[in-house]
Amino acid sequence: MIFDVSASGLEAQRIRMNVIANNIANAQTTRTEEGGPYRRRAVVFESVGGSKAHFAKMLDEAQEEKIIGAGVRVSKIVEASGVEAFMDVYEPSHPDAGPNGVVRKPNIRVVDEMVNLIDASRAYEANVTAMNTTKQIAAKILEIGRSA
Repeated sequence: MIFDVSASGLEAQRIRMNVIANNIANAQTTRTEEGGPYRRRAVVFESVGGSKAHFAKMLDEAQEEKIIGAGVRVSKIVEASGVEAFMDVYEPSHPDAGPNGVVRKPNIRVVDEMVNLIDASRAYEANVTAMNTTKQIAAKILEIGRSA
């Protein structure tokens, strides 16, 4: 159970890092198979298991040793839409430039994506640390049990 929480966090952050890397790779893509420029994607997480009750109920459940939650998962990957999805850049020599010399590009700021990538990487590392700590605690419990 405890390992499931960390494992779900690892999986969710891995997917998030892949989506961010895809955004960075396509930051200048003006033509996709669907037509038009690439659209920035973002990951939406949701909790797995447990309840969405208020804090007092969660404490009561914890005292009764009920499962409050079982981790996190990616509920969906959303694409940017509307006027924020694209930016118009004046590049008359670009092959996708319109008659006025403007090219429609994805509204992806690579610096922001790198910050998101660092954040996802740190969250991944935190889940690895939690999993290793849980493993060490379980080993100590077994060691204590053998000596008793």
